[in-house]
Amino acid sequence: MQLFVGLGNPGGKYAGNRHNIGFMALDRIASDHGFGPWRARFQGEVAEGRLGSQKVLLLKPTTFMNNSGQSVGEAMRFWKLGPQDITVFHDELDLAPGKCRVKQGGGHAGHNGLRSIHAHVSPEYQRIRLGIGHPGHKDRVAPFVLSDFAKADQDWLDDLLRGLSDGAPELASGEAAKFLNAVALRVNPPRSGGGTDNRTQKKPAKAPKPDATPPKATTPAPAAAKPIDTAQSAEAAETTDARSPLERLRDRFR
Repeated sequence: MQLFVGLGNPGGKYAGNRHNIGFMALDRIASDHGFGPWRARFQGEVAEGRLGSQKVLLLKPTTFMNNSGQSVGEAMRFWKLGPQDITVFHDELDLAPGKCRVKQGGGHAGHNGLRSIHAHVSPEYQRIRLGIGHPGHKDRVAPFVLSDFAKADQDWLDDLLRGLSDGAPELASGEAAKFLNAVALRVNPPRSGGGTDNRTQKKPAKAPKPDATPPKATTPAPAAAKPIDTAQSAEAAETTDARSPLERLRDRFR
């Protein structure tokens, strides 16, 4: 049997807090996989069910975060389990929001819930580290983790919780890589094949810029001179001459 533990604080006041993402993960798994009702047991709330071929006990300690190890230790001893049978879902400041990592054993990194489990069980249990981001300064950590997720967080949070639930059967079977792959398919879905990749799309050709140099003015060619009709000119001259024929003959031989 496997013991899945979600860390958080009990009561409606804390239900939407970042610190309670472990509770949220177990609630989603229980709902999606048809677990039995939550019952008060082992200083916490317990639901029993199956993930794949594995019998799994879900535990949400109600001791408040700093004493989570009391509940986990009691359940472990009752079911005669070892640290290798325990998986703890908890919030992780050192991971970006929506990121998920699996870690076997190691330190508690200042997380008070993990610190308590170390003291009552041992460090050799598996952790599912669920990224919530960091507020930027250690003095803001406590109010940050005890504040509700923002509206802007809801999309990635829902994707992460769905991914955890999708991969839960693989996690219960010891297939950590397959579990993480199931989470990644929800958090980072593959690109649709029908989409357009903007990186390879050709840009439309730009219209040529107008020439800034104004066109040169052209001087029109002079009109060709018309040929002079000498006969017509002579006739016109005779028409305007008022002299008599005798006078013209006389003037011609002068």
